[in-house]
Amino acid sequence: MTNDPARLPAQGAILLVDKAEGWTSHDVVAKSRRALGTRKVGHAGTLDPMATGLLVLGAGPSTRLLTHLVGLDKTYLTTIRLGSATVTDDREGERISTAAAGAMDLVTRERIVAAAADLTGDIEQSPSAVSAIKVDGQRAYDRVRAGETVELKKRPVTVHAFELGEPRQVLDDTGAPAIDIDATVRCSTGTYIRALARDLGNALGVGGHLTMLRRTRVGPFGVSSAVGTEVLAQGGALPLLAPAAVATELFPRLELSEEQAIDLSNGKKLDVDPSAMDDAALVAAVGPGERLVGLVRVKQGRARAVTNFPAESGERS
Repeated sequence: MTNDPARLPAQGAILLVDKAEGWTSHDVVAKSRRALGTRKVGHAGTLDPMATGLLVLGAGPSTRLLTHLVGLDKTYLTTIRLGSATVTDDREGERISTAAAGAMDLVTRERIVAAAADLTGDIEQSPSAVSAIKVDGQRAYDRVRAGETVELKKRPVTVHAFELGEPRQVLDDTGAPAIDIDATVRCSTGTYIRALARDLGNALGVGGHLTMLRRTRVGPFGVSSAVGTEVLAQGGALPLLAPAAVATELFPRLELSEEQAIDLSNGKKLDVDPSAMDDAALVAAVGPGERLVGLVRVKQGRARAVTNFPAESGERS
């Protein structure tokens, strides 16, 4: 498929983008709207301007899939600097503390590994103060920028893996001793990697923040299949994913005849063979021509539509 607006499929498409540093997620959405010839473009989770990596976008009717993509597990590559803390928990924020003299000499790999182990599994995490979470109707980051001290309530998240590389002794931009350590984090949605860096540094008594963050996976989708933001900027061809292909990556597949596809589109329940299709909260119902007819709930041999997808799109603007 190409990025010719006239070729945007009737059911829209999913687009994987490898966001460059310095781009906001809104920048990527805006460029994608232009490239795809539709204002109906959304995302399945943002990245900070400092971060790079995978953004999952939906265009046209395929935006209906995004709600099912937001909750997928994510994988990140990151570099954590131990020895100082910042207001944003990353290198772009103002420094708020530096490790006491001699404290870094006590930070061994064994202590780092033990502290990371305590941050692995089902944990309670306080989001970064500069997150987009609303506090009394105002974004937390706006309150921080206005000079307020913001402490957000802890929330449950799951860190499936927190894998560490070898610590590197470095000097920070003030000449103070610091330790950089690369990490791979696989986690549930809603996990703040900046907060992991902060909490790791706090556990070691020296402070910590991110210097690099790259998202490499969202569920089954990898950044190696994504198009770069420079292609969006230059108007190059875009590798679009059909909604049926995406839905069947995420959910069991139910093949429909033409008659069944029409019935489901009209809101009718379908009888399915319970020996061939187990009960499931969501199933991708696919009709002839690899058209995603809808996402259905299957229970006791009956399929009921949860989300229908139009056969044709009149939503371009």
